[in-house]
Amino acid sequence: MQLINGGVCAAQGFTANGIHCGIRKNTTKADLALVLSQVPANAAAIYTTNLVKGAPLLVTKAHLSNGKAQAVICNSGNANTCNADGIEIAEKMSQLAADQLDISADNVVVASTGVIGQRLNVAPIEAGLPQLAAGLSVEGADAAAKAIMTTDTIDKQVAVEFELGGKVCRMGGMAKGSGMIHPNMATMLVFITTDAAISADMIQKALRCDVQDTFNMTSVDGDTSTNDMVTLLANGLAGNAEITEENEDFAIFMKALNTVTMHLCRMIAGDGEGATRLIECKVTGADSMDVARTAAKSVICSSLVKAAMFGADANWGRILCAIGYSGAKVDVTKVDVAFRSAKGEIPVCKDGAGIDFSEELAKEILLEKEIEILVSLGNGECAATAWGCDLTYDYVKINGDYRT
Repeated sequence: MQLINGGVCAAQGFTANGIHCGIRKNTTKADLALVLSQVPANAAAIYTTNLVKGAPLLVTKAHLSNGKAQAVICNSGNANTCNADGIEIAEKMSQLAADQLDISADNVVVASTGVIGQRLNVAPIEAGLPQLAAGLSVEGADAAAKAIMTTDTIDKQVAVEFELGGKVCRMGGMAKGSGMIHPNMATMLVFITTDAAISADMIQKALRCDVQDTFNMTSVDGDTSTNDMVTLLANGLAGNAEITEENEDFAIFMKALNTVTMHLCRMIAGDGEGATRLIECKVTGADSMDVARTAAKSVICSSLVKAAMFGADANWGRILCAIGYSGAKVDVTKVDVAFRSAKGEIPVCKDGAGIDFSEELAKEILLEKEIEILVSLGNGECAATAWGCDLTYDYVKINGDYRT
């Protein structure tokens, strides 16, 4: 298992592209992306838990009912959500892409991201698609990743190479996500591609299992978005024996998937709107996975903890407070807390009570770009990790006039 370059084009048979077609007023920002598999792929998706769902999600869910897809079209700048003609527009996007690619519209995943409640004009998409499709290439991952960005400050891509039955396989992904990021499988848009052969049932199972410890453990601001989903396409061109059951090959596939998704989670959390620090809360010593996950998520979701991290303030009491109201059954008299970064590690709480520590060293540790909050519950063998970011003045600035 090794990291490689290539993003969504790392796997055999995938090409991509991204352009500015005119959805966004800023002509320097791309706003339309396309990903194509050379052959139809087995596909799976997980969708936002928000009751308000964008029209593209509803259309994609219908298209993936047969477990197949061959292309992804995604626009930024407009969410196509809460619009009377939303379904019609999403279907139109699918058909336009299908016509350019000479495939079935039912094999197109459609996604949109941006402002909610504003009608999406399909004319720029229709005008831009010939150029977008003509420019598809194995070098197009960067362009596609940039075209799905909204308030993101960096594009988010990763790819890995691994072996299944002696065959070299690759998996790559791209994501957008900076605000409206919160656990409950509403986190962002993520598109993952692989040339590994795996059945539609097993690919759905793999994705459903993985998100519990990756995307569902990522939060920026506590807002569960309306348009977010994760999709995974597997075209089988690597030539391995198709995975149809939970065996050794499935375990390797799961490890590859987890490597990709975990890297994307860290990128999303670290690029939270206005963020200056990536926060990683590692909870150990829990008596169940549910307790570990609940405690870790509560810590990274706490506005007070996030604000303390912005100020490089080792206010560990806020961490215990977040664990205490999380709903997880925890013996607070056994809880230990420490902070760690590239500058070192410092324990600040033992058995639920404060201990003497150097405020100067703690501040030095917390001034780093990446901060680990280490929590031991002292009550079992289960562990979980959650990712978040600090809460800054710029978060309010960004969201104060996001629409206008």
